[in-house]
Amino acid sequence: MRTFMDVHSGFIGVTADQLREAHDRDLAIEGDEQVHFERAWLDPEAGKVFCLATAPSKEAVMRIHERAGHPTSEVYELTVEVA
Repeated sequence: MRTFMDVHSGFIGVTADQLREAHDRDLAIEGDEQVHFERAWLDPEAGKVFCLATAPSKEAVMRIHERAGHPTSEVYELTVEVA
C-alpha cells in the first residue's frame, strides 16, 4: 500500500467532535476501496483538515472522501520519509 496525505479546506470553526464524525464516515466505508485512514488533524482557525491514509491510489482516497461528504482534490503521495 502507498501512503497519502490529503488536505481539506472550508472547515473553519469545526470542533473536535465534528472532525471525529467526519473521520468516522470515512472509516465506515474505507474498506470498499482498500483505503485505511490512519489519522486526521484539524486547524479550525485556518479551516484546514489533514488526513493520513494508506491506499492503492490517490483516486481511491478521493472516492472515499467524496462518498463520505467531504471531497478534496488535494491528495499527495508521500514517497520519502525521514525520522
